Amino acid sequence: MPRPIHAHIHTDALAHNLRRARQCAPDAKVWAVVKANAYGHGIERAYVGLHGADGFALLDLDEARRIRALGWRGPVLLLEGCFEARDLELCSRLGLWHTVHCDDQIDMLAAHKTHAPHHVFLKLNSGMNRLGFTPGTYRSAWQRLSGLTQVDDITLMTHLADADGPRGIHDPLALFEATTHDLPGDRSLANSAATLRFAPGAPAVRGDWVRPGIMVYGSSPDYPAAGIGAWGLQPTMTLAARLIATQQLQAGDRVGYGGIFTAPQAMRIGVVACGYADGYPRVLRADAPVLVDGVRTRLVGRVSMDMITVDLTPVPQAKAGSLATLWGVGPNGSVLPIDEVAAAAGTVGYELMCALAQRVPTVAV
Repeated sequence: MPRPIHAHIHTDALAHNLRRARQCAPDAKVWAVVKANAYGHGIERAYVGLHGADGFALLDLDEARRIRALGWRGPVLLLEGCFEARDLELCSRLGLWHTVHCDDQIDMLAAHKTHAPHHVFLKLNSGMNRLGFTPGTYRSAWQRLSGLTQVDDITLMTHLADADGPRGIHDPLALFEATTHDLPGDRSLANSAATLRFAPGAPAVRGDWVRPGIMVYGSSPDYPAAGIGAWGLQPTMTLAARLIATQQLQAGDRVGYGGIFTAPQAMRIGVVACGYADGYPRVLRADAPVLVDGVRTRLVGRVSMDMITVDLTPVPQAKAGSLATLWGVGPNGSVLPIDEVAAAAGTVGYELMCALAQRVPTVAV
């Protein structure tokens, strides 16, 4: 019998969350961002729920090959562009669009021989200071690209670094508009946070393409200010495992490595077949939320490689074989948002999704 742990990818929830992005930006086209193997969901599994997108945005050429192998013939965008000149050959062969964020990438295009001109996304650094041309060099980069026979369309692009926080988007949006106001071409600005928080009331934020990432995967970009319920999103990944044993503790008994939890009174705990080797973070607080048979309870003791222990006080009927939902959708309509679990580990839902271990059997449902 296989170890009793599994992950489910909910393709109907992926489709639902993609529709939410469309509702927020009804006059824009929507990229489904599937970088990092679709945020740990698996590109092939996620594609089932996301093929209604207008295009797929990702990072590397292998992911682009996989999207094309699935039969997708629409736009595919390399969000970081090409890393070396020979990448342009595959862009030509697979019909990939790609970001241009530095002079080296323009130089590679200028030297590239192709029969089909490329569609590029010219990136402005509007304050995040990762990738992109500064406002002072952006227009000269546009002029260089527009003069190349290797380039056809140029989409104007930036990334709104503070769309999920209190600073918002006013300053980078104003900078983008001042820099690009008279340049032709489509616009693409909005990530998940900007799509949810600002796009519904601001055509300039919606632009022509929005780029929802984490919202598509059922995580709130501005948690804890707003959870997935507030944004009308649904969990797309469930990690669940069975109880493989129970223990009866007496007051003063300690649990797990280092004995970091001490029973305050007599209590039952359950041993769950999940640990940090499955992608469940070792740094989780001892009171991190868990569902057992759909009932909310808590982690007790330290997360070990293959097992965790949970408090069975709120669910006295639990026994070996009972289902523990570590995040996602539980029985009887119960839900444990991944953001709550991530917060208990001092991180974000993105990291938990991407860290799901290969040894966890994962299926699309």
